[in-house]
Amino acid sequence: MDTMKRSIFLSALPMISLLFLFGRSALAVENDCIQNRATAPAPYDEYIRTNPLKPTLENILAGKQLYQGGAKPFGCVPCHGILGKGKGSTARFMKVKPRDFSCQAMMKDIPDGQLFWVIRNGSQGTEMMSFKTLKDEQIWQIISYIKQFSVPHHQKIDLFAISRKEVKKPKLPK
Repeated sequence: MDTMKRSIFLSALPMISLLFLFGRSALAVENDCIQNRATAPAPYDEYIRTNPLKPTLENILAGKQLYQGGAKPFGCVPCHGILGKGKGSTARFMKVKPRDFSCQAMMKDIPDGQLFWVIRNGSQGTEMMSFKTLKDEQIWQIISYIKQFSVPHHQKIDLFAISRKEVKKPKLPK
């Protein structure tokens, strides 16, 4: 009987090892994108704010337009990249890499108010500049858009499919 148990154990050992190995790496990959920062928190009243705009198609598309270049002097793409992974064309030259907005493990812990504060005021100790010329509504629209990067795929709004349909484009201030 001991020989039989040993035989079963030895035959199952490679499978157990693979499950352990891939199970651990899957957990590690989920959290590998977290960027540890010492970003100063926004003042409490700002930190606890929630986005007053509903994540409607119009708000998300307005945020997308600002993110991709409508915000002045330039949008978010040069640093954060078109996919929000923090790998824009200028990111490789930065000492502190831009946030990866696609990291669910990190983004779920950053409140709307903190995102608003950083976009409005910049982030000391990083290359994140302030966007003081944007209206509050525009910042909230950008937040609506960047949050789409970290939404689980099955919950995402298909912006590519929607953008092929006739959508009223929001007007940006001059």
